[in-house]
Amino acid sequence: MPTEMPIVDWSQLKAHELRALAAQNAVVILPIASIEQHGPHLPTMTDTRLGYEIATRAARKAYEQRPVVVTPVVWSGLSEHHMPYGGTLTLSHATFRAVIRDLIEAITRHGFRDILISNSHGGNQIAMQQICDELSPTSPATLVATTYVSEAGQSLAQYCEDQPGVMHAGEAETSMMLACEPELVDASNLGGITDGMDGAGFLKAGKASYRWRPFTAATGNGMAGNPTRASADKGEKMLEAGAEALAALITDPATWAAPADKRGEGTQGVPFA
Repeated sequence: MPTEMPIVDWSQLKAHELRALAAQNAVVILPIASIEQHGPHLPTMTDTRLGYEIATRAARKAYEQRPVVVTPVVWSGLSEHHMPYGGTLTLSHATFRAVIRDLIEAITRHGFRDILISNSHGGNQIAMQQICDELSPTSPATLVATTYVSEAGQSLAQYCEDQPGVMHAGEAETSMMLACEPELVDASNLGGITDGMDGAGFLKAGKASYRWRPFTAATGNGMAGNPTRASADKGEKMLEAGAEALAALITDPATWAAPADKRGEGTQGVPFA
């Protein structure tokens, strides 16, 4: 008989079950995402839905080697650059950082000591890394920040035909949404909405400099890429590639290895008395 699939969704577990997982030194995945416009054909939940799907799959893949639990997705992200199109909900940087900080504190108060912040929205990346920088020196937990697109890299991007990788509402995201929420994808005019292939250029200046701009600087309809190449089969492969990458990250002991100062070792490798 097949092994029963473990429940990995924090919100579906009872309090005593979560206490037991903390006692087993389970990894907690804290997904962060957004509710924002995704062109004329994808729902505003796209980043949140894909982030949850990949985190949940990753948790199940890693579970045999180490217990993993996935918190509800923090759907409220940093999406100011998408506001001109409508349909977008965004937080200030201060509020976003406070929410993530408070959630991490709540998780660690329950005894969890390894937390993976798993991001599925490009606008969250810099703040996510800064949060880890700020909290890690004093947090009782090891904090690791990842964005599934970057962690999966070419293992996911290889399935794109016309894009170098995941772009906003293009071939990849449309494919993955076709795999997990097909009824929410409007595929009636994908060829007519294809717009632009430089999804990150709007944030660049000069040779290697940064300038903030709204996404309207890159696309008129809020998407970048070619969704006509999208398919549910391709999306399933991309979701699996993302989940495999996160599972490998979770099960790698080096991911959670404590630095010298948290192991009780001095800078010369001599244990403290």
